[in-house]
Amino acid sequence: MLPHPSPPLDRRPRPARRTRRTALGALTLAAACSLLVTPATAAPAGPGAPDAHCSGRARLHVPGAARQQADCLDELTTAGTVATGHTDPADYAGLTPKDLPTPTGVPGIQIDGYFPDGSTTNTNHGWHHDAQFVIRLPDHWNGGLVVAGTPGNREQYANDRAIADWVLARGYAYAATDKGNTGTAFFRDGRRPGDAIAEWNTRLTQLTRAARAVVAQRYHRPPARTLATGLSNGGYLVRWQLENHPELYDGGVDWEGTLWRADGPNPLTSLPAALRHYPAYAAGGPGAAEARAALHRAGFPAGSEFLWPYHHQVYWDLTQRIYREELDPGYDGATEAGTPFCASGTPGCDADYDYAARPAAVHRAVGRIALTGRVGKPLITLQGTLDVLLPISEDSDVYARMVHEAGRGSLLRYYRVEDGTHTDALADAFPGRLRPMVPCHRSAFEALERWIAGDAVPPADHTVPRPPDAAPDTLLTSCPLS
Repeated sequence: MLPHPSPPLDRRPRPARRTRRTALGALTLAAACSLLVTPATAAPAGPGAPDAHCSGRARLHVPGAARQQADCLDELTTAGTVATGHTDPADYAGLTPKDLPTPTGVPGIQIDGYFPDGSTTNTNHGWHHDAQFVIRLPDHWNGGLVVAGTPGNREQYANDRAIADWVLARGYAYAATDKGNTGTAFFRDGRRPGDAIAEWNTRLTQLTRAARAVVAQRYHRPPARTLATGLSNGGYLVRWQLENHPELYDGGVDWEGTLWRADGPNPLTSLPAALRHYPAYAAGGPGAAEARAALHRAGFPAGSEFLWPYHHQVYWDLTQRIYREELDPGYDGATEAGTPFCASGTPGCDADYDYAARPAAVHRAVGRIALTGRVGKPLITLQGTLDVLLPISEDSDVYARMVHEAGRGSLLRYYRVEDGTHTDALADAFPGRLRPMVPCHRSAFEALERWIAGDAVPPADHTVPRPPDAAPDTLLTSCPLS
């Protein structure tokens, strides 16, 4: 889920949820879109060369956008976009290993913009407007489109290092959305519990349709294949899209997607146990062994204990409070998003949160965003066995069973990645204990390509072992799934 770590939220009365003014698709391009085309940074396309560098840039229109800006870039990957201001490194901080290679040599067009929306948490470009997107169109196109939503509550550039750089270098067009709300107070968006998360799904659907149209404008034909991918909350979006809008996609790769189920498990059933028992484990003494066992029972795997201090300090408390506020704001009364690091027994403390005992309205709110397992296109799911933000036994193990129970098992391949965890930057901190997930995602993506092309069916579901005594550079570039 990967919320950006931040100072604790102030304790203050929770404001009424603001009415969202999304007007999705309601405004025509002519009425709603202000087009800004900046000077090209390389030589313009010559006569009779429709697919030359940045050809047709001024004619590109993003359907439904309220604003767009098209730029001609010599480099669409972060090797160039960091310097030109066409990405924001803060968006992807902590998501990839520090030595992950950056590809180069991808010139093309980047379109930044936003769709109509009434929330203003995303400050990129000084726009102070949510529902921002980025679309990148390489000069040398392979015929495909990759679309993604962001992990956690991050903005539209969050996947640039983990996903965009690599797929652009392979010739794909690429599009990503900020999901319509950002930041650790994302729960303030919308009128009803669950509205903010429900908007994430709508925004990715909206962007996929718009990006497919833009691709057709740029290359004079629609994409031959459209693939959805993403990590954490972005992986949840892949699952939801393939369940609810399979007509838009040819397949997807779900990288440790968040599982939401009205009857559990979901993050609100596992995180409170971490908050309740970890302090006793960390304190040592006679209660430590039982606290450790309680954490194991809640799904946090044996052998992951070295990751618990970091996750307690950075992720468990913040994630529980802000997602619980989004789906169950009445739990703590007028307090907004609970009391940070409260001790069990404190009134309204999230360490004592019992999802199963909460009113039916809370379960209905989760039901609005819940997954079913009824995917309609090929899906590859992967998750690390040492994920201690979304424990694998409470997440992807369950989702894989859901897909099979829904009769869609032939459309799924599920790979458990030994020693992978939720945040790849942690592999730098624990190189002997963790392996980065990014090369496994790339192997899964290539397997999906072969699958939908009819060239090869991916290997059956299994645990991908960590190679014994593998060098760090090998783990950073290789993850064979077979």
